Amino acid sequence: MSEAIETGVPPGPPESASLQPLVKEVARQEIMSRYLRVASRRKSDGSLVTDADLAAQDAMRRHLSALWPEIPLLGEEMTHGTQQRIFSEGLYWCLDPLDGTTNFSNGIPFFGLSLALVREGRVTLGVVYDPVREECFRADRGGGAWLNDRPLRLSGAPLALAECVALVDLKRLSPSLVRRLAGGPPYRSQRSLGAVTLEWCWMAAGRCQLYLHGAQKPWDYAAGHLIFQEAGGVGCLFEALGRECNAPASRLGPQAAIGAPSRGLLRQWQEWLGAEEAD
Repeated sequence: MSEAIETGVPPGPPESASLQPLVKEVARQEIMSRYLRVASRRKSDGSLVTDADLAAQDAMRRHLSALWPEIPLLGEEMTHGTQQRIFSEGLYWCLDPLDGTTNFSNGIPFFGLSLALVREGRVTLGVVYDPVREECFRADRGGGAWLNDRPLRLSGAPLALAECVALVDLKRLSPSLVRRLAGGPPYRSQRSLGAVTLEWCWMAAGRCQLYLHGAQKPWDYAAGHLIFQEAGGVGCLFEALGRECNAPASRLGPQAAIGAPSRGLLRQWQEWLGAEEAD
């Protein structure tokens, strides 16, 4: 049974800094207390869920509704009908209670809790906590990005594709693009870490320089994408690669995503990826 959580959140409008204690404590009590101790099971869509996902979502829902009862919560582990209803609201929380469930359930120490606030389709704040490394990433729109209260700012120094470490999730890409990436990748090295929201945060921290993922839901990218943008990164979300860029949180279905620390590098990355259409 969970302990009582002292949120430490002051009254007033939500801010990323004041939400840190709540996010950290829920992750400690509901996620880390179950790490290496729970089994996973499959949902109807084939993805995994554990008791930690459900407990963290329930704890966040209870505490956020007590603090801001007027703001509903859209969580990954809700029914699709409930998600659709809340997604149509003008203001809501967007929560991934445990991003990286496959990692978590297999003892791979790369997972986190992600919380964003969405107003009229625009993400206004985000908090992402990695309880293994005790790294808390956060951002408020227009207020910059932070890691454990240290400002995050990408240098913007010129880079060539061949100098970059890329985060690429191959399994959700087209077979033709996978063949091109496997046969002649433009970057120096590639990783796939298995937790989208933390991958965006690692991009914000400058640990990797290129990003490509074929299918992200709003709870996957909402907080992390904002943190990356506020650190100076440039990213786009697409209904499908090669189509027009969408605004974050503009649709409930999955979106492809690309990112880079500067517009110039993103343009190089887009041009290389776009060559698939000409093949």
